[in-house]
Amino acid sequence: MIMFCFRMNSGFSRIVGIAMKFHVAVMMLVLAAGEVCGEISIISRALPGIVIHSETRTNPPQRLFVAEIDLTNPALQLRVAPGGDDPDGEGKWETTLMHPTRIAERENFALVVNGDFYEVPRPENTGASKALYRISSWAAVSGPAASAGKVWSTSSEARPCLVVDKDGKVSIQNLREPRPNDLEVVSGNVMLVHDGKIVSHANKQRHPRTAVGLNRDATRLVLLVVDGRKPGVAMGMTYEELASEFLRLGCHEALNLDGGGSSVMAVRDGAGQGLRILNEPTDGRERPVANVLGISVRPHSNN
Repeated sequence: MIMFCFRMNSGFSRIVGIAMKFHVAVMMLVLAAGEVCGEISIISRALPGIVIHSETRTNPPQRLFVAEIDLTNPALQLRVAPGGDDPDGEGKWETTLMHPTRIAERENFALVVNGDFYEVPRPENTGASKALYRISSWAAVSGPAASAGKVWSTSSEARPCLVVDKDGKVSIQNLREPRPNDLEVVSGNVMLVHDGKIVSHANKQRHPRTAVGLNRDATRLVLLVVDGRKPGVAMGMTYEELASEFLRLGCHEALNLDGGGSSVMAVRDGAGQGLRILNEPTDGRERPVANVLGISVRPHSNN
């Protein structure tokens, strides 16, 4: 664990050299000007090409979980997976809700975060009850989605999407529907960073967040989960605060995924072990979701 409490009058300070025994050996953190107090904890996991750390801050109170994925590592595969099967064929609903860790166990993911915003049938007179978020509830994601080359959702309006094409190239694109060469697609609601600059938004509300970013040459993927709605512990972030974190982490493009009670990051504990949830979801437990973004690790080959 690294403790820090700095006051910086101008410019930026850079913490470099958190050595790891993984394929990614060095992580750099850039702390914006101002007073920053908190802790950085390295979460050691035997995952090749993946570095995970958490940050706990006190001024203001925040709690972040960051996974940095080396996209040049051939052992890693970035995948999008729905919850359950399509419940109504050609009808409106595309999948059923399932806990992210259960999806990850089914797909043998080493790391997982929640995915797209989604809609579920709203029974009359229920309002915004949490009872809507039930395991096996019918659901439809809000944007384009594809898994292993199969397109299972499109959108009437273009939405920011994380895309993996059939050549393995990862990008962030605005799409209404996956294209023929797109293998994996998950969508969000807004861009946070574009062309290395913060995208401004009128919405200044703070919430728990899940978001994803890419560095300039798309060789490094950053998954970021921010806890929130916990007074004195974790405030949550606005879109622009979240965007600032992605710039700090060296991202050139970033988009916001579903957040609130859906925000979750879980990692496999090791050989033969299950998945452990790193953050603290606002429901007190993980919420069933319509799809997830996961990382699988290919087994070593002797060839």
